[in-house]
Amino acid sequence: MSDMAEPDIDDASARRLNPHIPHPARIYDYLLGGKDNFAADRAAADELAKYSPGIRAGVRAHRAFLRRAVRHLAAEAGIDQFLDIGTGIPTQGNTHEIAQEIDPRARVAYVDNDPIVLVHGRALLTGTPTGMTTVIEADLRRPAEILTHPDVRAVIDFDRPVGVILAGMLHFLTDEEDPHGLVEQVKAAVPSGSHLLLSHITFDFAPDVDKDGFKKPYEKGAAPMVPRTHDEVIRFFDGWRLIDPGMVEVVTWRPAPDEYQEPIEGGHAWAYGGIAVKP
Repeated sequence: MSDMAEPDIDDASARRLNPHIPHPARIYDYLLGGKDNFAADRAAADELAKYSPGIRAGVRAHRAFLRRAVRHLAAEAGIDQFLDIGTGIPTQGNTHEIAQEIDPRARVAYVDNDPIVLVHGRALLTGTPTGMTTVIEADLRRPAEILTHPDVRAVIDFDRPVGVILAGMLHFLTDEEDPHGLVEQVKAAVPSGSHLLLSHITFDFAPDVDKDGFKKPYEKGAAPMVPRTHDEVIRFFDGWRLIDPGMVEVVTWRPAPDEYQEPIEGGHAWAYGGIAVKP
């Protein structure tokens, strides 16, 4: 596979784009079978597969959880506006596609810190004529920049319930960066009735894995990998009410009867997922 073509991005973004440093969004894209990645990203993903042979099936199971969870928010919880932070490179089954299939008026603001995501997002994440989408380059480490960004404010009405999505990104924040505190700032900015959709990598389902080896490919990249325990992950939902079935392994969160459950080598997807509602 050849490297992707030189992206059409502005000079400031280009200076932040280093094809020699693996980035979580591009590693994830490669594991999903995408083409928007560099050799360094593919090498890191292949190294991960040595420690978790089922990782490709696992990330597809994680993506399936996201689709089911967004469908629940749009169809059952009545959420019609979504703040998707750490969205990653667009692929099939993006938040706005699922939500707007149910409610064509649904609005989605996407946020990611990789310039590649911004480029592809602006090109591909177009919504319905009655809905609206926007894509901004920002970082959860600076939540105020997200919450006050004019493009986000043009799409999201923070006086009405918001579906906040933090899928597969909090494990790229170290404890020193205070991920729980950052999430609390976002939770405080949305009103009662808002929902938090969250997923997070864990070693709880893989007690015998070489933990240092699994994390090593990310140590060379743009962000480290910090798997967390059940107790550490469930803290992100503090003060909000978890909906049934609570925070569980992503493959067991409301599996759809007609959804194909792909076998995962090793038996687990290595990720927790859940949704909570703000009282």
